Amino acid sequence: MSFKKTLLFSLVGLLVLIFVVFLGEKINLTNQKETNLKLYWFIPDGVRADPDVFTIFKWAEEGKLPNLKKMMDSGTYGYSKPVFPSHTPSNFATLLTGTYPEVHGVNDGPMRTIGKPLNAVAVPGFRSIAKKVPPIWTTLEENGLKVSLLSMPGSTPPEIQKGEVFRGRWGGWGADFQNLIFESKGNLAQRMSQGLASRLFYFGPQLTEYIDNTKVQDWKNPPKSFSEPIEIKMVGWGGIIYGYIYDRTDDNIINYDRIAFSKDKQIIFSDLGMGDWSNWESIILKWKTTDYEVTVDSDVKLNLIKLNKDGFFRIRVLYSPLNDKIVQPPEAAAVMEQAIGPEVDFVDNFPAQLGYYPEDKKTFIDEMNMSFDWHTRAISALTDNFSPDVVIHDIYSPTTMLCSHWWTGFIDPTSLRYQEVTDEERAKLWNEVKDMYAKLDTMLGEIMKKAGPNTYVVFSSDHGVIPQSKSVYLNNLFAKKGWLKFTIDEKTGESTIDWENSKVVYLQMAHVYINPKGLAGNYERASGKDYEALRSKVIGALSSLVDSETGIKPVTNIVKWEDVQEKLHLMPERAGDLVIVNAPNYGWSEKLSYDLNLFGQSLATGYKQALDPDLEGLMTPFVIVGPGVKKNNFLGDQPINHIDQYPTIFNALKIKTPDFVQGKILPIFNKGF
Repeated sequence: MSFKKTLLFSLVGLLVLIFVVFLGEKINLTNQKETNLKLYWFIPDGVRADPDVFTIFKWAEEGKLPNLKKMMDSGTYGYSKPVFPSHTPSNFATLLTGTYPEVHGVNDGPMRTIGKPLNAVAVPGFRSIAKKVPPIWTTLEENGLKVSLLSMPGSTPPEIQKGEVFRGRWGGWGADFQNLIFESKGNLAQRMSQGLASRLFYFGPQLTEYIDNTKVQDWKNPPKSFSEPIEIKMVGWGGIIYGYIYDRTDDNIINYDRIAFSKDKQIIFSDLGMGDWSNWESIILKWKTTDYEVTVDSDVKLNLIKLNKDGFFRIRVLYSPLNDKIVQPPEAAAVMEQAIGPEVDFVDNFPAQLGYYPEDKKTFIDEMNMSFDWHTRAISALTDNFSPDVVIHDIYSPTTMLCSHWWTGFIDPTSLRYQEVTDEERAKLWNEVKDMYAKLDTMLGEIMKKAGPNTYVVFSSDHGVIPQSKSVYLNNLFAKKGWLKFTIDEKTGESTIDWENSKVVYLQMAHVYINPKGLAGNYERASGKDYEALRSKVIGALSSLVDSETGIKPVTNIVKWEDVQEKLHLMPERAGDLVIVNAPNYGWSEKLSYDLNLFGQSLATGYKQALDPDLEGLMTPFVIVGPGVKKNNFLGDQPINHIDQYPTIFNALKIKTPDFVQGKILPIFNKGF
């Protein structure tokens, strides 16, 4: 054979070999893509599940939660235990890192720290930068998975580059427009009673605005009124809406019964009677920071909560948080809005603004149902439009319901307020709570529909909710002892602490700060005989505190800062000089009042903060289905630890667990998996 022919055959053989290798690689890549393991982790906030009261697995067996029942039959399920201080930012950080706060650093929501003043939050626990170790989504992205995050605490500012981040709640990033209430200013008694509770997390923007009526001017073709009409001007996030309060009844008495709403007094976009909701209306809002101001195209929806005959009003205003300034990438916001419309992320806020009037309950339920409707439709919209490998999804409405004014305190037999309602009324309240769980179950059904055979579906939560009957005003206690000095604004009821002349203060959620030389300036740990003597006195005052009406001591544990890592798994530098644990039915409050009362009935009847995480009512569900997971496998009444969920999920996805993880892999997989 000639050299040319030999060379030709060699080249042909090489080409064939290259083609076969290329085809094989392509086949391998295709097969790999087809068999990629995926994850949909649904973590609704505040979903209680326990063996005795919120018996959701029993409800599922009874047919009340059919999709949860399918997951139980197809996978492994049981209870999970949160970490102290048993509330949202700390426990989401724990679930998403597989570590305790001693490692991830999120001791609390509003955190103070060494070297920063106490009069402002030094480290917001809902910000992504609060974590000391990377969360699950960055590690999954590093392993080649595309991640979508929906309403996840701790996800903003965004930490992923390739996927989508939709409104990382309270992360201090993007144009995050909180919903508002506008109410008649009147004699300001209501405003005074709220005090700092009218602000987001007690220190943020106003959530309830008290406004004056004004004389009607420059309305074009307003509705006919048989009493002199009243004008109001509602300014929220830079957007202005005018209200025209009028009386349709020709009965010779003042009897206001409707409000017409307009953005310019020329075109009325909605006319509401009490209890009515408007349609969504476009509005231009403004987002301001210390560095810049931007205009944002948004949508607004109104509800007339209450309108008295004399013109007293209370109006709920929802602002869609779905905009290109709080979504990454920005264009994803328009995709979601086109698919499912303006967003109702969750009902009410923290602290609760709905609960001061009987009429608030209808508004609460309506708003909650809208949030569940949006999040249910978001499941398909997210998976269909963005094709993620991993979705991590939260809805906050369960916790706002169970922590609100109407439910937990009257349905849980351990509540001090349990007997305040009849059995018939309690049955109705239980039906409303179970209806909320049914909506969660509907969401599980939608998730299962979208899950392929290689998808793990995980259902869990950050914490449960137990009854709260009374607030404990610890700062009033310290003021009584002469350790804290303050003033109260006569118009707003908001208190201001005199930091220079104060030696002891309680700050949310479980921390007491102590310095015999005063608390002004950058906070540093005190030491010496004077410090130890004062700290001992504070411990004595807290230990001896008793509710005279019940005989209950609300303080169940007091831990010095040097012991918080060993005893509570907290990071010492982000802890107070004392960390305190409260008894069930009691909740700490920063509120100050000149009467220096130590106890008061709380507006909320459910609570989860600064409590012992071993309490049964703080248990949450843990349910997992997917390849290799044991079927119909109940883990028993003893809960697993939250830190164990992360490494178990990583094991399922065949990804190496990072070295910083403290949890262990749960034995939930079939042999040989």
